Amino acid sequence: MPKNFDVCIRGDGIVGRTLALLLARERLRVALVAQPTPTTVAEDVRAYALNGVSRDLLMQLRAWPTTPAVTPVSEMRVWGDSGGRLDFTLPTSSAATPIGQPSDALAWIVDVPALEQQLGEALRFAPEVEYVASADEVAAKLTVVCEGQKSSSRREFGAGWTVKPYDQKAVAARLESDRPHGGVARQWFAQGEVLGLLPVSGAGGSALALVWSVPMARAEALQKMSPEELVAALHQVCGDETGQLKLTSRVASWPLNLSNAERWVGPGWALAGDAAHTVHPMAGQGLNLGLADVKALAEVLKAREYWRSLGDEKLLRRYERARKADVLAMATVTDGLHGLFAHTGSRWQALRNWGMTGVARSGPLKAWLTRQATG
Repeated sequence: MPKNFDVCIRGDGIVGRTLALLLARERLRVALVAQPTPTTVAEDVRAYALNGVSRDLLMQLRAWPTTPAVTPVSEMRVWGDSGGRLDFTLPTSSAATPIGQPSDALAWIVDVPALEQQLGEALRFAPEVEYVASADEVAAKLTVVCEGQKSSSRREFGAGWTVKPYDQKAVAARLESDRPHGGVARQWFAQGEVLGLLPVSGAGGSALALVWSVPMARAEALQKMSPEELVAALHQVCGDETGQLKLTSRVASWPLNLSNAERWVGPGWALAGDAAHTVHPMAGQGLNLGLADVKALAEVLKAREYWRSLGDEKLLRRYERARKADVLAMATVTDGLHGLFAHTGSRWQALRNWGMTGVARSGPLKAWLTRQATG
């Protein structure tokens, strides 16, 4: 006979674990369905850029990793492919901000395994949360799907899924420079590609996380290169900006797309994180959107009328309305930028350069973009 719970969360990744901890604080009994563990576990070279809101949330849950797994970003440098450039730095007023407040960094680069481990440790002290092997073992008023974009549960609940493939892959790896990174995140837009080098290994470190969005064929070619050839290809884009680089990890890749569920909620169920939406990684906002989802969902459930069930569709619609507009805005921005930089003609390059220069000279617009990035 299935065991009774208040909420069943399908998927125990970062988003699912965070939601479980949030609901445990409200004394709700939570079943967390563990996702299958791969038979062979490859080195995880991913790193997430988290904003101040996400950091605050994880700190409140006592799930924020420590140095060197977390690296604060003090500056962001962005280059276009025709001379354009944008630099983002902390406002001068942030110098008086107490350490620990969102404004003491533009963002934080967090190693994925360390964050997953820290969330796992926090769950050990949450007796309201119980791991289960299958959703079939559970009877719950509400099921929340946090299985990622390859979720097998969406079809079960009748949630349509629209996908716009980008014909691109993200290529990721770890590198070591011969000079300290200084907490500077760097990004290049060139010939339809987006190259990001993010500072990792702590504030005084010299390691970098590579995220390079390139066409499919280019991604396959990069993965077949020797370490020396890959570093040479990187230097063709970034020059000496990051010093002499050395590859220190395997090279991973995954396909990129823009996707969205037509419905996020229904009677007794809801979607969150990549199970509900994905965007292009150029802005580094994917996990921030997912954490904002579960934060909003937990707040909606906490504020429900005493007589309303956790799985009430009208209640869950409040969560959907609260989040869809923000996700659509980010999807529109990243999709538009992807389309703009996909064109390689000289006129498009001139337009991009003009736009970046205009933003750089506009104090209010640049300040607004900084606020959006920091959450």
